[in-house]
Amino acid sequence: MLTPLLAGIGLGFSLIIAIGAQNLFVLRQGLRREHVFVVAAICAASDALLIALGVSGIGLVLQAVPWLVDVVRWAGALFLVTYGLLAARRAWRPSGTVLAADDAGSREAGSPGDSPAASAPVATRTRLVPVVLTCLALTWLNPHVYLDTVFLLGTVANTHGDARWVFAAGAMCASVMWFFGLAFGARYLGRWLSTPRAWRILDAVIAVVMIALGVSLVLPH
Repeated sequence: MLTPLLAGIGLGFSLIIAIGAQNLFVLRQGLRREHVFVVAAICAASDALLIALGVSGIGLVLQAVPWLVDVVRWAGALFLVTYGLLAARRAWRPSGTVLAADDAGSREAGSPGDSPAASAPVATRTRLVPVVLTCLALTWLNPHVYLDTVFLLGTVANTHGDARWVFAAGAMCASVMWFFGLAFGARYLGRWLSTPRAWRILDAVIAVVMIALGVSLVLPH
């Protein structure tokens, strides 16, 4: 039983670690220290559900309804390009807010005990509902999720016969380790993102990746 478990963990990591819209969003929330646990939990739970659907054979159903994948592809492309444009706007016209690199969380600069690096206003905290909706959209409107997680992982899992759910459990464990590690580990990058310029660069990178991913979804393959 150990072999399919390790195989599931290995394939799960290999598919999830690639830079993508979902990972960049988790990274940004981790850097901002906003609703970190909720975001990581949503991503891990969504992955677990998609893996379970793939192992249970839902991938065959989606293959029989190809137009459904096209609908998700265009919806995902529209969302990614829109999100990328919003990130580009933040990079072009920054709000002047930054991350206060403080273990106790974000706090306003200028208060007693502030370091020189935290001399700019702290980023305004985003409400939970928009963060949750964005996280769900980045996860479920990405057709690559269905191709990789449902089709590929489901197919490979079923090659393990009776141990397919052990393989699936390994892939689910990889998702949990990755998303929680990325979300909570991102805060240690705060010292390098304590200036408005650093956040403009980060948002510019996010904009390029998001728009490129969105355009790639609708280009002929």
